[in-house]
Amino acid sequence: MAVDVALPTIVRTPLGDLRGTIDGGVSVWRGVPYAQQPVEQLRFLAPVPLEPWDGVRDAIEHAPLPPQGKSFVGAGRDDPKIRGEECLTLTVWSPDVRASLPVMVWIPGGAFVFGAGQLELYSGARLAANGNVVVVNVTYRIGALGGLELSALGEGFDDNLALRDQIAALTWVRDNIAAFGGDPDHVTIFGESAGATSVLALLASPAAEGLFGRAIAQSPALPLIADKALRDRRAHRYLELLDVTDPSRLKVLPQRELRRGAAKLQIESATETPVLGYGLAHGTELLPHHPIEAARRGEVHQVPLIIGSNSHEASMFARVKPPMLPTTEPTVNGYFNRVGPEYQDAIIASYPGYPSRQALVAVGSDAMFAAPMWAFADAYSAFVDTYMYRFDHTAWGLKLLGLGATHGSEIVHVQHSYGSFVGMLLSPLGARMMPSVGRRMQRAWLDFATGAGPQDWPTYGADGRRTRIIRSRSDVTIEDPDSVRRIAWAQVH
Repeated sequence: MAVDVALPTIVRTPLGDLRGTIDGGVSVWRGVPYAQQPVEQLRFLAPVPLEPWDGVRDAIEHAPLPPQGKSFVGAGRDDPKIRGEECLTLTVWSPDVRASLPVMVWIPGGAFVFGAGQLELYSGARLAANGNVVVVNVTYRIGALGGLELSALGEGFDDNLALRDQIAALTWVRDNIAAFGGDPDHVTIFGESAGATSVLALLASPAAEGLFGRAIAQSPALPLIADKALRDRRAHRYLELLDVTDPSRLKVLPQRELRRGAAKLQIESATETPVLGYGLAHGTELLPHHPIEAARRGEVHQVPLIIGSNSHEASMFARVKPPMLPTTEPTVNGYFNRVGPEYQDAIIASYPGYPSRQALVAVGSDAMFAAPMWAFADAYSAFVDTYMYRFDHTAWGLKLLGLGATHGSEIVHVQHSYGSFVGMLLSPLGARMMPSVGRRMQRAWLDFATGAGPQDWPTYGADGRRTRIIRSRSDVTIEDPDSVRRIAWAQVH
C-alpha cells in the first residue's frame, strides 16, 4: 500500500495537540493518554481525567504495556517490550481526519492477565484503510494492578478497575474522536476473550450508557465475571498470600511481588471455584448484575450485537492442562464438583466418545466459552438484533498441530494483521495472498460497524438460533448447530 505523505498527522483535541505518523497509508497516533497514569497513590483507584496541555505532544511511540509476563501473542520483533504502570493509553488509526467516519474501538483480551492494544496482532491499520473507519485500540490495567477485585480492602481501592479504564477510554473517544475524523455518535466496540467479556459487561453497565451504538463479542469467557462476595473473600486471601496486614502497603509494594501473589491466588481459585481469580465483579454499582442475568432482566444497553466462538476454543490450552480449564478427566470431575455434581452425567452424555481428547477439548471449550455465551445470546436476542457465528476455519499451521479453530485464531482475519508474528505463523502467505475467510470476515465486521448490517446473515433468536458457520472457502447458516450440547448446558446457566 502506497504511503500518502500528505495525510495530516497533527490533530487538535479539546485536551491539546497531538502529533502522529503514518502507518499503512493511514495516520496513526500511539501512546495517547486517556486518563492520568495510575501510579503512586493513584494505584488501585479509578482513572482520573486528564488535564489539558500546551503545545504539541508527540504520539509517535508506543507507551508501556501493562505489567505482565511474557506471552506468545506479544512475542513478535515489532511488539513493544517495555512494561510499566503508565499504561492508560490508546492507539488511533484514521484514514481522513477531515471526515466524520464510523469508529471501531478494540478491547484486547488475555484473561485480564496478559495483553495490550499495542500488540501487532491487533494493528488497526488495515481495518481503517480497508473500511474507511477510525480504529481505536484500548490498553487497560490487567493482572494484580487491574485484573483483581480488591475494593473489599477499603478506602484507596476501587472496584472493577479494568472495566473502569475501558469506560474512561470510551468517554475519551466520545469527547475527542472528532478531531481524528471519527463520529462520536457512530461507535462500535469489539473485543476478544477477556475483551469480549468486557464488551458484554459494558452492555450491562449503567455507566457505559450512550458510549457506543453497536457491539461485537468474539469468544467471550463469562467465567471471568464473579459475584462481589466471592471476589471480596479472595481479596482478603490475597493479603494473606502476600503476608500483608495493612492494605495500604499494596500502594508501594513492587509490582513483581504483587504479580507473584496474584498468581498464587489464581491457582487457589482454580481448585475452589468455577470462576477465575482474575476478572470482573458483579453486584456493584458499576456492574449490578452478571451479564446473563442483566440480559434476562432486559437491563442492558440494547444495541445490535455480533457474538460467537471458535469450534476448538480450548485445544491450545489443553496442551498445557491449566487447572482452571476442564480439559482432562480429573479437571472435568473437579469442575463439576465445584459447579454442581448433579449436572455432570447429563452434560457429559452430550459428548460422544468421552473421554477422548476431542471430547475433552469440547467440554473445556463449552464450559469456559460457548455455554455461557449461548445463555447470554438467548436472553439478549429477545430484545435486539443479534448475530451469532461459529468460526470453523483452521489455518494450515493449526491443522499441522491438530488444534483446529483454536482460541483467538479468528483475530488475524478480522484485523488482517497477517504480517504480525502470530499472523505469519497462522497464515504465512496471508500478507501476499489473503485467504478468502479474511476478506469475508473483515467485510462482515465492517458492514456491521458502518451500519449496513452483515450481508446474508439472519438474526439469532430462540425461534431458530440461526448461526453463521464461518468456514475456509464459504460460510453457511445452520439452525442451532450445537443444540445437543447447548440444551445440556442450559441447566447450569
